[in-house]
Amino acid sequence: MTRPIVVGYTATPAGADAIAVASRLAAALSTSLELIMVAPLTARGGVVPPLDGYTDHIREQSRQWLREASALVPEGIPTAAHVRPAESFAEGLSNAAAEFGASHIVIGAANSGTFGRHRLGSVANDLLNSSDVPVVLAPAGYAGVTTPITRFTAALGERIGADVLLDEAVGLAKATGAELRLLSLVAIDMPASLDTQALHLAGTSHADEILEQAKQALPADVKTEAIIASGSSVEDAVARLDWSDGEVVIVGSSRLAQPRRLFLGSTASKMLRVLPVPMIVVPRTRNESN
Repeated sequence: MTRPIVVGYTATPAGADAIAVASRLAAALSTSLELIMVAPLTARGGVVPPLDGYTDHIREQSRQWLREASALVPEGIPTAAHVRPAESFAEGLSNAAAEFGASHIVIGAANSGTFGRHRLGSVANDLLNSSDVPVVLAPAGYAGVTTPITRFTAALGERIGADVLLDEAVGLAKATGAELRLLSLVAIDMPASLDTQALHLAGTSHADEILEQAKQALPADVKTEAIIASGSSVEDAVARLDWSDGEVVIVGSSRLAQPRRLFLGSTASKMLRVLPVPMIVVPRTRNESN
């Protein structure tokens, strides 16, 4: 069995979405789930230390919610549930990932996210600035999707050299038997006065070069296709693509990130606005302890 997957659970629709996405990933990887509810150390607003009785009540309520959460996991997927105290939800999940040697952390969209779309809240933003393992973002309303994972789409950036991203994509494709699609975006967000046609042709040529170099680095036993998505903007280019229910997108952390940490770049942020499928964000460099 591969390393387990940590699921950040809240007793909300977003928590159910996270379990649904994590369950599909666990089933594909033949691994287990660790459901985590974080009990804040600064309960009651942190004005005064919480009373022992209040803390016990919060933790018992969390255990009840986790029992309900465990019932959402399909049969056949080994699952354990834990309440972990921490100063923040993101800290609790990061600590749990380190404790269990997790391969991924899965979280749902922020409350009021549009159905089938992503919305980053404070927990996601904190994780995307601190985690040293890949973070999986579940779209709102994904709890009803049970389709097995059939394809990973790796979104390559403008610069050649995405070894960590490709390693993650290839590893997942080989472990699950899913197909791999390499995606390069060509988006023209320029004033109308510029020669955008010439810029588009130059961008397409550069995208071809990136995709070709990436394909050459892939093993022959991974079924791969490479495509270029064009549009007037990143959002337009992404919206034009076909996305299946069995799809998961993989993006690399921005080059602005610290080593072995995450930072969501502007292109990935724009993709999230229209992306209807889960996204995995991979740290810029691997954690040597993994």
